[in-house]
This record gives sequence, structure tokens and C-alpha cells, in this order.
Amino acid sequence: MIDLCLRLLLNPIENENTMNRTIETLMTGLIDYAGLFPPSKLPMDTAVENYAKYLRSEHEGFLSRFICTVPRLEELSKHAAVVMPGTYATSGYRENADMQDPWQISAVIVGNLEENLEEIYKFNEHHDKEEHGLAMVDVIEMKIDSPSDVDEIMDILPAMIAPAFEIPGDVIMGGDPRGFVAAIAGNQAAAKIRCGGVTPDLFPTSADIAGFMHACNAADVMFKATAGLHHPIRAEQALTYEPDAPRAVMHGFINVFLAGAFVRSIKGFDMDTTIAVLDETDPKAFVFDDEQVSWRNVVLPIVSLARVREGFATSYGSCSFDEPLADLKALGLL
Repeated sequence: MIDLCLRLLLNPIENENTMNRTIETLMTGLIDYAGLFPPSKLPMDTAVENYAKYLRSEHEGFLSRFICTVPRLEELSKHAAVVMPGTYATSGYRENADMQDPWQISAVIVGNLEENLEEIYKFNEHHDKEEHGLAMVDVIEMKIDSPSDVDEIMDILPAMIAPAFEIPGDVIMGGDPRGFVAAIAGNQAAAKIRCGGVTPDLFPTSADIAGFMHACNAADVMFKATAGLHHPIRAEQALTYEPDAPRAVMHGFINVFLAGAFVRSIKGFDMDTTIAVLDETDPKAFVFDDEQVSWRNVVLPIVSLARVREGFATSYGSCSFDEPLADLKALGLL
């Protein structure tokens, strides 16, 4: 993230056909691909083929980690080895693969942590060899039930794996996440917020998200998001891909990550204004150019946006990579 963001800042874009710099800075490494999860729920072979294709696409810089539950890591190895970077002479997929970095995997913990870590170590050792395809689990995501869980987990985790602790939904929605966020502070860890799901009751309010962001900022804790952020701007959308899918107002990833950037970068940026950014439904209220991004009368320089993306508002999990890009194109931002 930091190297690419610095390149964006130090090397002005010359080609008139490329996107503006603030959109590129906002989007760089923003999307963790969660094609295995609802509502897409793709089979493993399709999900890994998609991820490999996206890594070689025009907008590959927007892509970050592949998300997989620990119990499916062995299945991931089986289906993804042929398309992972590395040396595999009999595979047509491996042309120029040595130019790619190893796949970064975010593993979702299911069940006993120590047993999950053993599976992760086995996966990482296997994929440290080129002939198996190069990949590494360097992040785990896991739910916690209480703030005291954090220290217990950090005592077990190796330094090479960074955790994202998902705060319970009932704490985010109408509760007070500050105790959980404070417990995460001081560790090489992120707080994770769930921004939606496949039914309307799973969506926190804008006030809930704003409270979470302000807690993270006060405690100097980075955050990631997941679920419900397929679209750039807040709007009513279908929650699944079925013809009779339920509908609800979904948060926009531009709303969420720019709100986070304002909270982090602008001293005294208050709750009410944060909620207003999250509630914004007019795409024209957000203006991007090569030097800054603005929402109504609030302006943020590209340097500040890059810093926030590097160390505060890190990424979000999405079961679709194509959908966010299609919407950005429809808005004229790509």
C-alpha cells in the first residue's frame, strides 16, 4: 500500500485516459476479494480463477487479499496452485508469473484458534515453495466476544500474522464499541466492522458506523470493514442476486472510507458531520480531482487521503470485484 500510494503522489499522471489521482489513491488495495462468501458464495475453483484474473486486470491495484476460512485453506491450495505465482513448467497459467508477488491471504478463524493456526502454518510452509504456488496467510479475521479476548489472542499469535478483530454486531448497533477498540489499541491489529449482510436487520445505522470510526480514531486503531459495501454511494439496493431479493439502503464504500478519512485527518470533525457524510446519497456531492477530494464544503488533500488509506481506513471485504468497478465507471469516476 505505502509504496503504491507514494508513487501516486510523487508521479503526476500524464496519460489523459487514466483515472484521476484521488480515485486511484482511495481505491488502491481497498478491496479484499470475498467471492467465497454470501451473497456470491462462489465455488472455490471459480473464486480463485476470478482472483487470478483480477490480479492481471486493468485495475489490479485496487485488489488486496483473498479471503478464505481456515477450514478451506487445503481446498484453496488444491484449486489455486496452478494460478498462483511461482514456477510450474507444465502450466500455461504461469507465463510471466514470476513478475507477481505471492498471493496474500486473509484467513477467517473458525473454531479453536490454536488448531486454526496449525493449519495456517502448514499452508504457509507449503506455499513458501515456488512449485506449489507462492502464497501466504499474513492476516487473520476473527470475532471476539469481549475486550479481554484481545490480550489472550495476541499472546498466541506470531508476529508474522496481523489480526482483524470483528466487534460484535450488538455492540456496534446501538451499543458502545469503545471498550473493544481500546482493548485493540497498542497492538499491531485492526478493528473490524460489519456494514451489512443479506437481510436488512444486519445493517448498522450511519450513527453506529460513525461512533465506531470516532472510537478507532481516538484510540489510534486502524479498521477494516466487511459486508454490504458493493456500491460506491449510499442507496437502496437488492441485498442478494436472486430475483426476489430483499432490498434495503446500503452504505457506500466512498461514503464510509471518505468519512473515515475526514475523521482521521480533520481535527474536530464531529459526529453529526460524520453521519452526514455517511448518509449522503448524491454522487455529485463528492468531487475528485488530481490534488484533493471534497464533500460539499469539506476538502481533503490527496496526501492526507493516502496517509489514511495506509494506516487507518485499510480495506473492505467484498464478494464482488466487478460490481464496485462497474458502479465507479457508471459514475464517471473510472
